[in-house]
Amino acid sequence: MKMYIKSVTVDDQKKALDFYTGTLGFVLKHDIPLGEFRWITVVSPEETDGVELGLEPNQHPASKAYQTALKADGIPCTAFSVDDIAAEVDRLKAAGVTFTRDLTSAGAVTIAILDDTCGNLIQLVQFNQ
Repeated sequence: MKMYIKSVTVDDQKKALDFYTGTLGFVLKHDIPLGEFRWITVVSPEETDGVELGLEPNQHPASKAYQTALKADGIPCTAFSVDDIAAEVDRLKAAGVTFTRDLTSAGAVTIAILDDTCGNLIQLVQFNQ
């Protein structure tokens, strides 16, 4: 079975698309109007045929409560693997991204946590060699 979509809920699809493409560097894969909302997916520029990240509108009360609780507790909703976490954190900080956890060694990985400006915390992960 091929994994096709991983989704994050966002409080504003336009702002999320701008952040995930313009700041994080993902590439737009699909942007399909669906009434009031859109079916938006982005992909890694290194894997344009790989797993798509859906930017889902956060409209269901349970979804909003879950998203709010995760963020309030400092828990990332998902994680992205990077090859050079220090360089990525520096690049994103220079672009104005807020980090809730700076570079932290956690045994086999180094992590950092950023705020995606759309209601989520995102963890960056680099596997230590």
